[in-house]
Amino acid sequence: MTKFRFAACFFAILLFLSCQKNENRNIDFYYWRSNVSFNSLEKEYFNNLQVKKLYIRLFDVDQSAGMYPEPIGMINQFDGNELDTEYIPTVFITNRTFENLPTENVKLLAENVYRQIEKILYSCNIKNFNEVQIDCDWTNGTHRNYFHFLEELKKISDKKISCTLRLHQIKYRKKMGIPPVDKGCLMCYATSSPKDDDDKNSILDIALLKDYLSDVENYPLDFDIALPLYSWAVVRNHLGKIKLINGVTAEELQNNEHFEKITGMRFRVVDDIFFGGMYLNEGFIIDIEYVTPELLNTAKNYIGKKLKNKNYNIIYFHLDSIFLKRFSIKELQ
Repeated sequence: MTKFRFAACFFAILLFLSCQKNENRNIDFYYWRSNVSFNSLEKEYFNNLQVKKLYIRLFDVDQSAGMYPEPIGMINQFDGNELDTEYIPTVFITNRTFENLPTENVKLLAENVYRQIEKILYSCNIKNFNEVQIDCDWTNGTHRNYFHFLEELKKISDKKISCTLRLHQIKYRKKMGIPPVDKGCLMCYATSSPKDDDDKNSILDIALLKDYLSDVENYPLDFDIALPLYSWAVVRNHLGKIKLINGVTAEELQNNEHFEKITGMRFRVVDDIFFGGMYLNEGFIIDIEYVTPELLNTAKNYIGKKLKNKNYNIIYFHLDSIFLKRFSIKELQ
């Protein structure tokens, strides 16, 4: 009996350690601001979470009608030595860029994008990098050009190439195709449109997340998991048209005499005001959407169970003290 109890305890300990190992994922971050500045809180979280990689958006690429694709919203020069980390250059490319791009120009676009990446990183004292990540919400109509671009970028750079994966691109993979990259990053947020006038949190709704990821464990590509920390204001005008203001918190509106709380996270503009880069008229309605520690934990637990046999890192979007202070370091581990 004693030997049996010992064996049972031994296997129970092994099972516990196995579960612990599965739950302790490496933590990385995105950085999505053009003006780079890391304050003391951001550095504290970064260091305490033992972050190894920072996926830093360098610029966007867009193409207007009749124009050649060009970089926009470029990041300002910064000192890459400020954080002890591996910087992963990340570039967002609009889907319409690939809609309007002749196939024969795809290779040239890859060359230009990589040349711009090298130029920016060199100016920021980042001499060595091993990976490039591309963010694009490709569609069935653009995936051929986009996938060709990824292949060309791989050849030109001789780097590891990763790309973002939207939820619908996972669920409808037969229609959307599988990108030819070394690794993906599954964006587990923006589960619905903020234009939908319902009670769902458009940043992260667990029911919708489960629907999109019902067979995610069978996706034929290794990927990391991106989870949201951000908040935004959904602004509705008198005609019901919607705009978003990123980074807004309920506390900002509660402490501002130009806004009146209606209920929960809904506010009304009581005086015309320029706020968050947008002119708001009296009577506009604002809904604040954000992610709580409890909601984040629920998402992590669901994904952990679905992908219990997969190796993946967690990448939080994004490194900004406005959002970090809503979470403890333990809640992000």
